[in-house]
Amino acid sequence: MRLPGRIAAAIDVLADLDAHKRPVAEALKAWGLANRFAGAGDRAAIGNLVYDALRRKSSHAWSMGSDSPRALILSVAVREWGETVEGLNAQFEGDTHAPPAITDEEAARLTAADPLAGAPDHVRADVPEWTASHLAESFGENWVAEAQALAGRPPLDLRVNTLKSNRDKVLRDLERLSPEAEALIPNGVRFPAGTRDSRTPNVQTDEGYIKGGFEVQDFGSQIVAAMAGARPNEQVLDMCAGAGGKALAMAAVMGNKGQIFAYDSDRARLAPIYDRLQRSGVRNVQVRPPNKGALDDLVGKLDRVVIDAPCTGTGTWRRQPTAKWKLTPEQLAARVAEQQAILADGARYVKPGGALVYITCSVLPEENAGQAATFLADHPDFVALPGNKLWMSQFSGTKARARFSPEGGVSITPLLTSTDGFYVIQLQRKAE
Repeated sequence: MRLPGRIAAAIDVLADLDAHKRPVAEALKAWGLANRFAGAGDRAAIGNLVYDALRRKSSHAWSMGSDSPRALILSVAVREWGETVEGLNAQFEGDTHAPPAITDEEAARLTAADPLAGAPDHVRADVPEWTASHLAESFGENWVAEAQALAGRPPLDLRVNTLKSNRDKVLRDLERLSPEAEALIPNGVRFPAGTRDSRTPNVQTDEGYIKGGFEVQDFGSQIVAAMAGARPNEQVLDMCAGAGGKALAMAAVMGNKGQIFAYDSDRARLAPIYDRLQRSGVRNVQVRPPNKGALDDLVGKLDRVVIDAPCTGTGTWRRQPTAKWKLTPEQLAARVAEQQAILADGARYVKPGGALVYITCSVLPEENAGQAATFLADHPDFVALPGNKLWMSQFSGTKARARFSPEGGVSITPLLTSTDGFYVIQLQRKAE
């Protein structure tokens, strides 16, 4: 397919999303099944157009005076992919798969010197209007720039599994795919976000992945997993384990020594962990399915309880842009209540002198500093470890950077750290 056909297809996919309110991946898959002539490069390019439009939907809509699928995709093609109006119209002419020619009104908007003239901050930031005050509380004067970074394309990050491999070997094995040679964090490998129609490498078909030499995991997730501070021979509970990404990372740090109990209240989220454990050579993780009383024997006995709490996912908006536009204040309130309950429950399993580690992939203050403050007020037997001390214990000497907040939290973001947005705080239970 040529670019005109790809643009027309992306417009169709966005229209399908509007009509059927289904996930982007599902809409793209449906288009691919209905158009089997399209190759992998075509599907990647169409997906890039769609995701680019969704990430900056608000600013593209403002500049075009319309949020129609056509307006959004044309704006992406010109403002992000570097096409010109004249060039596009020349390509559209005579191409039976092309959309209609760009109109004079569209051309005027696409070539405007200041396409966001008069736009409010939430439009420039590409976030829902109601979130603006929350982001300003988190980031201060720089909140628009932080939000804009959350609207960029994400890289593909890998975590080297040191139980089976090392970074140099993984880099050699993946050299044909051109990973970055310079490491932001010690066991990380990155494929930078591409531009235009560039394709993300499918590393999950690589022998190194199949044999467990590396996992796909954002650097931000790797960083907070490291700051959980798990040590060899400890007894650790991963209370919201999900598919097991952080449990696998902690197991590697522990060198398979000690015990990690992996639990999640949702069996479906937990299901992938079994295959991942086997592939990764992890032997010190015991999965606890959500049966009645599954964790009763662990009350008051654990060195470390890690809570990667369910949250709004605002820190992952680069990867899940539709979630950004669907988020509501009611959903935020529900998550905050859920987090408070999980934190209170998790505290029961921490032995005196042990640690409760609270993690979110959110950048909203209610889910981060607000939760920490509430917990500490309700649990005087816990104190927060200073965030700068926590950071230096793991990432002193690296190029990674973080933001430290007064309650003891550590925050990382796309703008500051070139990662997804995460928050972590370590709460120490006082020794008896």
